[in-house]
This record gives sequence, structure tokens and C-alpha cells, in this order.
Amino acid sequence: MKTIATLAAFGLASVMSFGASAAAQQVSAAQAQNLQSMGSISVAQVGSAPMDMQQELSKKAQKEGASAYRVIEARTGGSWHATAELYK
Repeated sequence: MKTIATLAAFGLASVMSFGASAAAQQVSAAQAQNLQSMGSISVAQVGSAPMDMQQELSKKAQKEGASAYRVIEARTGGSWHATAELYK
């Protein structure tokens, strides 16, 4: 259940910050079907907000040369962890 809530929070965070960043954008599973996969990334932080994790994923994706990413796993608790697939 925490995973569903976390994914919903990432979705909301991406909508709120979509125009705030020129970095890689978060895409849905349907949108990702039309893109070429180029690997995955993971980020982890202690005591951060969902928006912070979304920003970290976006920065890391851009650094890897991706134009988009899709969150494929997220966990919460005392710390956050998220894994995303990267796309060209």
C-alpha cells in the first residue's frame, strides 16, 4: 500500500514541477512504449519529500543523457528509495 501511495505522490509531484525544470521528464507506462529504453537508475535519500526524489531522478536521468524516465519502484519509511527506467 505504501508503494501505491508513493507512486501517486511521485505522479502529483511531477505534475506540479513539470514546467519548473528543463531536465528529463517523467512519463507514464503508455508513453514509455514509444520510447527506446537505455537502462535504469536508482536514488535514495533519508528524510526527503517526494518532490525532492522526483527532482533527483530527473537530474540523474539528464546526467545519463536520457530525455525521459519512468518510476518502476519506490519505497518509503525512514528513508526514500526509487528506481526509474531511462529513455532516449
